[in-house]
Amino acid sequence: MMISPDHADWTYHIGENVKFSVSVYKHNNLVKGVKIQYEIGPEKLAANQSHEEISKTGTMLVEAKGLRTSGFLRIVVSAELDGRVYRGLATAGFDPEKIQPTVQMPTDFESFWSNAKTALSKIPFDVKSTLLPEKCTEKVNVYHVSLQNIGNSRVYGILCVPKADGHYPAVLEVPGAGVRGYTGNISLAEKGVITLQIGIHGLPVMLDPLVYTSLWQGALSRYWNNGLDDRDQFYYKRVYLGCIRANDFLVSLPQFDQKNLAVQGASQGGALSIVTASLDPRIKYLSSFYPALSDMTGYLFGRAGGWPHYLDSINYTVNATKEKLKVIPYYDVVNFAKKLKVPGIYSWGFNDETCPPTSIFAVYNSISAPKDNYIAQDTGHWTYKEQQDYVGQWLLSKIKER
Repeated sequence: MMISPDHADWTYHIGENVKFSVSVYKHNNLVKGVKIQYEIGPEKLAANQSHEEISKTGTMLVEAKGLRTSGFLRIVVSAELDGRVYRGLATAGFDPEKIQPTVQMPTDFESFWSNAKTALSKIPFDVKSTLLPEKCTEKVNVYHVSLQNIGNSRVYGILCVPKADGHYPAVLEVPGAGVRGYTGNISLAEKGVITLQIGIHGLPVMLDPLVYTSLWQGALSRYWNNGLDDRDQFYYKRVYLGCIRANDFLVSLPQFDQKNLAVQGASQGGALSIVTASLDPRIKYLSSFYPALSDMTGYLFGRAGGWPHYLDSINYTVNATKEKLKVIPYYDVVNFAKKLKVPGIYSWGFNDETCPPTSIFAVYNSISAPKDNYIAQDTGHWTYKEQQDYVGQWLLSKIKER
């Protein structure tokens, strides 16, 4: 199935109508007489237009009224073929560069995080490091490491260090949502970069995969809800500070060049990249793919909010309490993005149903620091290799140019 808006860049002005072309193929041929159903509405919200028909040609042209405010309009199409239902979508943006965040900045936002960082700095990071000979290569030594974090927890990760004598830039890799193990970024280390890939749950990152699966389905299921009614007990406070603790370790390494420290990640990791670069002045560059935890209050204003969708129609009743609404802005990526001072590269797509582009533009438009982007309109919560290569080359050129 192919679905495409009639503007090549999928972008329109406010109020401009959109024509979506729908085509259903089998073996690269249009399917005649196929049943097609579609729904159209603002992304992540209820549809306001729907239709179903049998297409004699296997194609359909759908016209939709444009949005009256900046944002995104999405068509979701299903086609029934050989007893199966196939799904596709396309998303049109309306002056997305005008999207402004809905989340408010707490008056004590800076002092809250300054105090948290001060408390962290008083905790020795107590490094425990184990060489992993079976993972080392001709050019790189690989270690499993752990560091002391706040609340008697620890940060675990895989450190990769070039073997050759010299001083190298370093990259902190922060993870997407979930509970899993990690293997480290050996390939980047072989290009002359120290890498530290961390987990966020205070767990060693080389356990039996069944352990992570059990925790993901049990004690750590929906961990992002833990402590949401208390800004000091919220799950992500330890996570955000854990990223700074990882940097404490990286800058202490004798192989570090003492200049070029960067952070990179996607989704939850894309959020953590921005947060870390905002909180830690030692970071000089960042890359972020489709950041989560962004403009999470959007649903309160009639538009999509960022993952984990605390305030959508499913979660609103549980999370729209005075206490939780007070905590969310202290952790929303928008408020960290406003404080960014270092160059960054950002990449996302219009079809992302996990981290809506409305929420991502709310972040991107809030950044006053130098920024570049790679928008692949037809991508969802995934990337093309071309995106990865562009962003990777951007970051590598920055940290190795000085």
